[in-house]
Amino acid sequence: MNLSEPAVTEDAPESLPDVSPRSGGAGNQPGPARRERKKRQLRNALIHAALELFGAKGYEHTTVREITDTVDVSERTFFRYFASKEDLVLSFLKDRMDIFLGALAARPPAEEPLTALRNAFRDSLREMTPDGLPCDDPPPYLSVIRMIEASPALLAASLRYIHDHDDELTGVLAQREEVDPATDRRPRLLAAVFGAITFLADREWRDQGSAGPEAMAAAFDAYAGQLTATFAGHWKQDQ
Repeated sequence: MNLSEPAVTEDAPESLPDVSPRSGGAGNQPGPARRERKKRQLRNALIHAALELFGAKGYEHTTVREITDTVDVSERTFFRYFASKEDLVLSFLKDRMDIFLGALAARPPAEEPLTALRNAFRDSLREMTPDGLPCDDPPPYLSVIRMIEASPALLAASLRYIHDHDDELTGVLAQREEVDPATDRRPRLLAAVFGAITFLADREWRDQGSAGPEAMAAAFDAYAGQLTATFAGHWKQDQ
């Protein structure tokens, strides 16, 4: 499709599944709300097409032109939503972080930090799983984890993104506990531990094959449940 062509109407096929973790029933809304719904539909259509092509051809062998041809829009339209293929994939990490931080901030203040983290992790996984997804199909976000792990370029980019945004989690933890992260090391320490547990849970989920979000949450809980036993006392089993 020629980049000089007139701007296309930003409509996405209604039959495409909504892969956005922020999806929700918008209904037929007038004015700005309707325009935002149509933009979200097109963004979802681009993501859906990209994931289908990445799965069939591989991330490195898929071009932006192929993605836009599948959705029947211009490359110029693609770049209004994403800076690159990498940015499209990393959008799942950005959405995941935003949803998780929102879930953590919403947990009851009486919950201790680790308990709040565990519950927020499970809450965010549920929110990122589109309604109506077949039980034996992994949510798109979990499929993206496999893709990131299989691509050195995407893995490096995802680690860079996590490193650049770890202060956000530290800030939410500190605010919940009403401490100053500049003088109290605990929020930063727990944020680092959370990152390590998430990495291990992601890897264990990937190794399990087609397991769904409940398996991911169970892996996270299993690692989090071993923290006390790991840091306190010896590991040698009782004879």
